[in-house]
Amino acid sequence: MPDRIPDRNPDRIPDRIPDRMSAPAPLRTRFTELLGIEHPIVQGGMMWVGRAELAAAVSEAGGLGILTALTQPTPDDLVREIERTRKLTDKPFGVNLTILPTINPPPYDAYRRALVDAGVTIVETAGSSPEPHMEFFARHGVRVIHKCTSVRHAVKAERVGVAAVSIDGFECAGHPGEDDIPGLILVPAAADRLTIPFIASGGFADGRGLAAALALGADGVNMGTRFLCSAEAPVSDAVKQRIVTATELDTQLIFRRLRNTARVARNKVSAEVVRILADGGTFGEVQALVAGARGRRVFEDGDLEAGIWSVGLSQGLIRDIAPAGELVRRIAGEARAVLARLGGQQVTV
Repeated sequence: MPDRIPDRNPDRIPDRIPDRMSAPAPLRTRFTELLGIEHPIVQGGMMWVGRAELAAAVSEAGGLGILTALTQPTPDDLVREIERTRKLTDKPFGVNLTILPTINPPPYDAYRRALVDAGVTIVETAGSSPEPHMEFFARHGVRVIHKCTSVRHAVKAERVGVAAVSIDGFECAGHPGEDDIPGLILVPAAADRLTIPFIASGGFADGRGLAAALALGADGVNMGTRFLCSAEAPVSDAVKQRIVTATELDTQLIFRRLRNTARVARNKVSAEVVRILADGGTFGEVQALVAGARGRRVFEDGDLEAGIWSVGLSQGLIRDIAPAGELVRRIAGEARAVLARLGGQQVTV
């Protein structure tokens, strides 16, 4: 008769954590060596969220904090935000520049020039291919991490010269692409094809996930939702409390019929968008519902039904609102403990 499975899960993440944690030993990978950071943990560049306080807290703890360029109204504002970040930490941080086709595009070239003139040497690109920007960034010594949602796009990004890739599985917040491939398959598939360092994104919120990503062949993880629910994230506490109380069932996929899938928090607005499009509606009929200004109201005012807002399946693993630096140290320590425990196990056949 087989032994009974123990009631206690040694890898379960505690609901409560100490206010202060000692710094774990650096968790070195190709990614940390490339960028000069201690732990392979990246804070995703989130619209309205990637500001100085959050990015600096993550970097100061040994991860890689990311400012979001387009959160700043103008390129000059971005330069000031970079300067604010440098006053909070002297460790490496990056800037996200998401480039998408829009009716009234922001001055992308001006933002690109501003971050380079400000001395930024790490840029996370997303949206369109980074190829048109690679010569400029290479000329100024900028290392590019490109976010993509498929192996084929990751391979192309490597071919055009990016330093690293961040590959998003279907579990991620925001736009997961149209292939619907979860991280358990996407990460090792990418590992089989890429030679440059890459990090896994989508569904990661604790040290077990980081350990799993490393085991699957990634060189680290990128987390958005976990850092959205941190003390330094500049969003309403109502948003953070919703993440803590929500489960992995409380997201919704919108724009499926438009082949522009986005994962957002499940609320009345997202349900209405899905209903309209399922009934044959056009983007024009939902455009007012999904306006960015409405989503910004969610973050700033805490009105969770004001608009759509991005959140990932990893919210089902989040149980607290903690300082960002503490999260970096905790997750790195948990991952190291999980890897050490598994490394010491004897497997019998």
